[in-house]
Amino acid sequence: MAAIGFVSGTMSDGYRGQLKTLSIRAEIEIRVNRTKNGDAQPDFRVFSDNVEIGAAWVRTGQTSGEPYVSLSLAAPEFGPRRLYANLGRAAGQDDDDTYALIWNPVD
Repeated sequence: MAAIGFVSGTMSDGYRGQLKTLSIRAEIEIRVNRTKNGDAQPDFRVFSDNVEIGAAWVRTGQTSGEPYVSLSLAAPEFGPRRLYANLGRAAGQDDDDTYALIWNPVD
């Protein structure tokens, strides 16, 4: 699985970091959705330069039973498709508050 960036933070406070692909380098902020009032709304909103580019939800791992954050991103730079990623640990990573954006291609 490919890491397309890294963020630091916590589920309760949100995350900050960078999205990095071959053609995109962008600072991102994954902010807690403090106005969430139902299950259909995301747990987080994702911003780059104060422009909303996506949303994220807390999911539960089927095997581990542990919570993780799943992102859906969309911007003109990505073309007509959405970019999906999960926050997880990268190989050799030892900081408990740093997460890799692990790309999750749908096809």
